[in-house]
Amino acid sequence: MAQQQRYSIVPGFGPNGGYSDSNIQGDGVGGSASASASMGNGNRRYSGFDFDNLADDRYHTPHFLATDGGRSQSGTSSYRDLPSPPHRSRSSYGAAAAGIGAGAGAASMPLMDQGTPRPFASDYARQNIPSEEYFPNTDPNGTNEKYTGFTASRPARNNKKWWIIGGVVLGVAALIGIIVGVVVSQVNKNNNSSSSSSSNGSSSNSTNELKNANDPSDFDKDSKLHQSFWGFAYTPQEALLPWCGASQNNVTRDIQLLSQVTTRLRLYGANCNQSALVLQAIQDTKVDMTVWLGIYVDSNETAYENQLAAVSDALKTYGTDHVSGITVGNEYILNTAGTDSTTSSIYLSAAKTITDKIQEVNTTIQGLGLSKALPIGTSDAGSVMSKTLGEGIDYFMANVHPWFGSVAIDDAAQWTEDFFQEFDVAPAALASNKPAVYIAETGWPTQSMNASEANDGAGSPQGDASVANLQTFLDTFVCQANANGTNYFYFEAFDEPWKEQFGGVEPYWGLWDSDRNLKDVTIPTCS
Repeated sequence: MAQQQRYSIVPGFGPNGGYSDSNIQGDGVGGSASASASMGNGNRRYSGFDFDNLADDRYHTPHFLATDGGRSQSGTSSYRDLPSPPHRSRSSYGAAAAGIGAGAGAASMPLMDQGTPRPFASDYARQNIPSEEYFPNTDPNGTNEKYTGFTASRPARNNKKWWIIGGVVLGVAALIGIIVGVVVSQVNKNNNSSSSSSSNGSSSNSTNELKNANDPSDFDKDSKLHQSFWGFAYTPQEALLPWCGASQNNVTRDIQLLSQVTTRLRLYGANCNQSALVLQAIQDTKVDMTVWLGIYVDSNETAYENQLAAVSDALKTYGTDHVSGITVGNEYILNTAGTDSTTSSIYLSAAKTITDKIQEVNTTIQGLGLSKALPIGTSDAGSVMSKTLGEGIDYFMANVHPWFGSVAIDDAAQWTEDFFQEFDVAPAALASNKPAVYIAETGWPTQSMNASEANDGAGSPQGDASVANLQTFLDTFVCQANANGTNYFYFEAFDEPWKEQFGGVEPYWGLWDSDRNLKDVTIPTCS
């Protein structure tokens, strides 16, 4: 009997949409409203979060990874030069007036899921639009300054003398900036050329420069990597609204890297053009790779419709050769229902919402006249699968994390398999259409932001978030799952710094760090 599984909480998800950006994915870890699922006698119990108080002060307030707004998408940026995300103070968070703060005195900006007019393009799911397109500069002076997390509110200066002095100062500063920029650029170029490995000896992938920009299929292979994983959970860097900054070079470089460890990927949403970017990268690199596209679902209907349009556009452009399915929603039922029963009215309502969305997506995709029919399913916490849900989907992806089950690392692999079989495979088999089942997420974190959350409760060192325990999980789960025929997506490819807002282990689930350096682990070689 699998033990209790618990998830960390993210405030604001659910039917009221208190703070539900359409691409802040519930990764089952850093983005999931969550549950403590007690698995005795088939009951599901969820605890630790007041769903009637979405602005619960016990939990961190979400913020987003930002771009610099006007940065070129031509591929000149690196993984390391990304600007910091704007932060919002706890006091600014609320259902009525939540804003994006940038320190004291910062003006509030409307959240993306509020029912207020939005100053950004309606087709944001299909474009990599810089951030100023979402939040246009409204500086009273009419300057062309980039949006930096707040709108300037300084009085206009009418004194001609000060304009002249300011112009001279700016001119000198610009000249100095150009000189410094050239010097820094050259230094960075030299550093990038001479630094081909990280401190732990693994290959460094800290920039988005491609070995052969004219032929991305020409790239160096890392002898430390083996195509041992059935699949990987992947979110392109900066594919978060409203600061869409994902670039083709970055995604292409990720695909070059990931193709050396797996042939399958799953995405969580379709914002910021990520469906097309990934399919373009697969096409350009000529690797053996298929992807389950994603449409994230919450209370924002416009975001859902835009993502459906983005997925449709990508399929019309790239076809279905490298697409295995479309996943509608990630932990929508868990985030919405928060119930201890898969037969309760709130559970059934949430399940109906997601299956209705799946039917809508299916109708739209069928209307495209594609070369093959694509299965359409959903992803959710492993504890919410049921015969009822199974009847309305082609497949179910289950988030199954031994870390949140307070399991000792030596038992983690077996616990994951037992949990999956009991609470996902068995219920799916009861449905008349026999939906396919996958483990959508499973893995082990390597560190924690705070000592109090550096152990899953199993006791040290067996429950520690550590590279050593990650190695144990890799050694005991990956090849064995392959041999057992368990289809899984390892969680996850890369550390995600934007999840620092959630604290604890949330940013540290990657096999690689956020600079695309392989952590100090040995990839298992499976026969």
